[in-house]
Amino acid sequence: MEKIASFQVNHLVLEPGIYVSRKDRFKDVTLTTFDLRMTTPNKEPVMNTAEVHAIEHLGATFLRNESHWKDRVVYFGPMGCRTGFYMILEGDLAPADVVGLVRAMFEFILDFEGPVPGASPRDCGNYQDMNPDMARWYARRYLRNTIYVIDERHMNYAE
Repeated sequence: MEKIASFQVNHLVLEPGIYVSRKDRFKDVTLTTFDLRMTTPNKEPVMNTAEVHAIEHLGATFLRNESHWKDRVVYFGPMGCRTGFYMILEGDLAPADVVGLVRAMFEFILDFEGPVPGASPRDCGNYQDMNPDMARWYARRYLRNTIYVIDERHMNYAE
């Protein structure tokens, strides 16, 4: 079997950033999958499931309500390795095209107060596994250390 694209990324040199993981074409539509890498793989602790789950609920809620992008959102969810998230959008896009969107999403997560949307037994299969305080901590860290200072090196996978 061929090694899939995400397993071809050199995780020994990968740093937090916004990367294009892959592009898929379906007839006349291109879908761009973004790798929103929040922690350095294999060099620092991964995020716990509770904060990942809170970021997933808050991020998906933001994206599906954001006026300019909501009709282009296909998916937002965690990586199994718990070092970041995948965001799939309609369009042939580059990381520079979505820096503003990612910044706004993580500022929303950072500033969010109140119950996490969808965190109820009716709406979620594991609603008690949420840590919005740690979600805010990771949002602040990602914004400060990565998004607010992003450069080309953190928008293109290293060889």
